[in-house]
Amino acid sequence: MTRPRQILALGGGGFSMEPTTPLLDDAVLAAAGVDCPRVLFLATASGDAAEYVVRFHNAFARKAHGRHLALFRRTVDDLRAHVLDHDVVYVGGGNTASMLPVWRAHGLDAVLREAYERGVVLAGLSAGAVCWFEGAITDSFGPRFQPLHDGLKLLDGYFVPHWDSEPARRPVLHALIGDGQIPWAWAADDGAAVCFRDGAFHEVITSRPTARAYRVERVDGEITERTLDVRYLGDR
Repeated sequence: MTRPRQILALGGGGFSMEPTTPLLDDAVLAAAGVDCPRVLFLATASGDAAEYVVRFHNAFARKAHGRHLALFRRTVDDLRAHVLDHDVVYVGGGNTASMLPVWRAHGLDAVLREAYERGVVLAGLSAGAVCWFEGAITDSFGPRFQPLHDGLKLLDGYFVPHWDSEPARRPVLHALIGDGQIPWAWAADDGAAVCFRDGAFHEVITSRPTARAYRVERVDGEITERTLDVRYLGDR
């Protein structure tokens, strides 16, 4: 059976930000459509931080077969076979601008594209969310928020995480859309995940009742933020 191509882009949340609220992580696992899915964690954006990897394994130990892939001290020979042996690839947060060249140096960008086409669920928060798009607004280059234009481009548009908790991203995005450097973008609060299926927007799910996501674009010369409908995963 052909599996749909799925990407879940978390504006923030998951085990590293909401350790007592696993709603978004559980939704990522459910998207795989199998019991106890095989999940591969990429902590490249944090330099394969050992503490981050431990937190992943602790969070997923009882509900998935979790493994992590280190690239700074790489031990896996055949990356393609290794990645494709999983149901989910979950990418952690950190420095997006540093992560992407490392992936490309190892050929992992092409492997992830193949995994996506084969129906492996791709997910992640912050850097692990923006990487799938054309680009983002990021602090990867220093303390100021700046545009990043060289995402993997599996999905159209730009993605801006932490929309509610890092308000300084907003005027930067508005200015870049206004002068035509960025065509349009998705923006997601912490606790909100924008979900895509077969390359198209599917829905927004949230782990917090007040979390929201937006489509930000220029309409008739004005920058607009269209609030998207959400499906809150709690109170079930």
